[in-house]
Amino acid sequence: MGWAAPPVAFDIPSAPRIAQAYACSTGLASDAGPADAKAVAPAPSDRSAGNAFLANLSAYEPIYAVYGPGTNTEARIQLSFKYQLLGYRAQQDKARSLPNGLYFAYTQRMFWDVGAKSSPFRNVDYQPELFYLSPPLTLSSGATVSAQAGLRHESNGRDGTASRSLNTVYVAPMAAIPLSGGYRLTLAPRLWLYAGDLGDNPDIRRYRGNTGLFAEIGKDDGLRLSTSTRFNFGSGKGSVAADISYPLSRVLGGGPDFYLFGQSFVGYGENLLDYHRRTTRLRIGVALVR
Repeated sequence: MGWAAPPVAFDIPSAPRIAQAYACSTGLASDAGPADAKAVAPAPSDRSAGNAFLANLSAYEPIYAVYGPGTNTEARIQLSFKYQLLGYRAQQDKARSLPNGLYFAYTQRMFWDVGAKSSPFRNVDYQPELFYLSPPLTLSSGATVSAQAGLRHESNGRDGTASRSLNTVYVAPMAAIPLSGGYRLTLAPRLWLYAGDLGDNPDIRRYRGNTGLFAEIGKDDGLRLSTSTRFNFGSGKGSVAADISYPLSRVLGGGPDFYLFGQSFVGYGENLLDYHRRTTRLRIGVALVR
C-alpha cells in the first residue's frame, strides 16, 4: 500500500540498517609494534569495501513473499529499498542540513498466477519515488513526530489496453507513540494529488481516492499488526489492507531472521492492472523486513 512508519518516514520502525564495513584481525600480531602491523584485506565477498553506496542503502517498505490459493494472483512478492542521496554528510559527522533528508526509493510488487499454465506473472507494479524526510522530533511524552513529502511514479511496464501509469505528489505527517509493555502505536495519514497524464487509467481517482491512513501497533521483537487504507469520499470506493507478523526465530527457538507474515486485502486497486476490480485476498508467507 505504500505505507510505513516513523522514526523513518514510511520505513518500518524495526527495519534493519545496512552494516558498516567491518575490520578483520587475527590476534597473531597482538605483541607486534606499529612497524610490524600489517593491513588486512577485506574478504573478496565484502562489497562494502570502497562502496559508499551501501552505507546509504536501507530497507523502505516490507520485503516479503506470500501465497494464497484460489485466485489469479495467488502469490505476491515485494522488494523495496531507499537510498539517502546525501548520506555522506552524516557519515562525516557534519552538521545536518536540509538536503540530508532527500531520498530516492524503489518498490516492486509482483503478482504471480502460480496455478495457471506456465505460471505467469499476472502483473508487476514498479514504483520509484523521490521524497524528503524531516528529522524526527521527540516530545516530552516520548512520542516522535515527523513528516514526509514526495513525488511517486507507478506503472506496470505494459502497453496497449493493459498499460497503467500515474504520478502522485503526496504529503504525510507521522507520529509514533510508546505504549505500555514495550508496544508502540504509529499513525500516518496521507494526502495525495494526481499529476500529469492519466490516459492509461483516467478514472483511477474514483477507486483510489486522494486520502489514506497507515496505522500500526506492535513490538519490535514480537507481534505486529499494520493496516493501510485508501478512500474516495465521493464515490465511496477504496481499500483496506492488513499485515500481521511475528519473528520466526521465536517460534522455532532460533533459526533464520525471518518473520511469519500474513496479509489480507479487501477493496479496489491491489495492483494497477486491476485497479477498477474489487478483490478479496488472504495470503501467508515469510518476510525479511516487516
